[in-house]
Amino acid sequence: RALTHFDALAAAEALFGNTAAANFLVVGAAFQNGGLRLPEASIEEAIGINGVAVAANVAAFRWGRVAVADPEAFAAAVDAARPKALPAVASPELLASTTFAGEVRRLVELRAGELVRYQNAKVARRYVETIQAVWQSERTITDNTAFTEAVARGLHKFTAYKDEYEVARLYSEAAFQAKLGQQFEGGYKLKFHLAPPLFSQRDPQTGHLIKQEFGSWMLPAFRLLAKLKGLRGTAFDPFGRTEERKTERRLIADYEKLVDELLAGLTPQNHALAIKLASIPDEIRGYGHIKDAHLAKARRKEAELLAQWRNPEAMKAAAE
Repeated sequence: RALTHFDALAAAEALFGNTAAANFLVVGAAFQNGGLRLPEASIEEAIGINGVAVAANVAAFRWGRVAVADPEAFAAAVDAARPKALPAVASPELLASTTFAGEVRRLVELRAGELVRYQNAKVARRYVETIQAVWQSERTITDNTAFTEAVARGLHKFTAYKDEYEVARLYSEAAFQAKLGQQFEGGYKLKFHLAPPLFSQRDPQTGHLIKQEFGSWMLPAFRLLAKLKGLRGTAFDPFGRTEERKTERRLIADYEKLVDELLAGLTPQNHALAIKLASIPDEIRGYGHIKDAHLAKARRKEAELLAQWRNPEAMKAAAE
């Protein structure tokens, strides 16, 4: 029996917009390869009896069969269904004066486009200009683009922090509704578990915000809130005065200062250290108190690396 292999999770994400269908892709492949000695009709009947995302799961089962019967057709279908990088901005001029190439250009095009949708073209333009400066500086000392790539990822991560406006935008987009339709077939109820900092109480023992349950009536509220993203970070931002939002804005400013310092002293000898410093945002994950814990750890690591950056001779002597 021939061995068949494919990335079921990636294929499910491309074909169905989520990874839930990956299991039935595998079931279909196993059936087609002779590993399941059950009638095709029985398997599809069982999927129907289960009653969860029947149409999507039957389709996944059949696509799994195609993966074995016609691997080339399956690969072509997955590639055609996979989302392509969206244009950076509505106005192509944003990248017209840049000199990016290769992986850096791919990263910037994608993330600049996301920043336009996240906030506006002004924020995206500031991001592009910063990465262009890093790109030019790195080009003077090496053909390696790892430092620019790290800044492209890190600056975007800090700039596009997930606040109330962004959560509202993601939930109100058509893509969210489409995924629901693929996974569930009518009769379902939406419930959102949120901890709005302006309205939520804190657990007296842990000090963490307590999540509350909200119904589907939140969808119209999300659509309205998403349209108010222009208030983000302004004096009229009702969420901007919380300590969490102040910290997120401070992270952007601190990272930009860090990048400026790295650019001012970048050499072939400290290039690898610059990459480590620029990659600090990768250490910060999660939300709320989980993010706070990661942030504290990341700051300690950054302080250690900066000590090496600012006093290379002292660190070298200490190592000896």
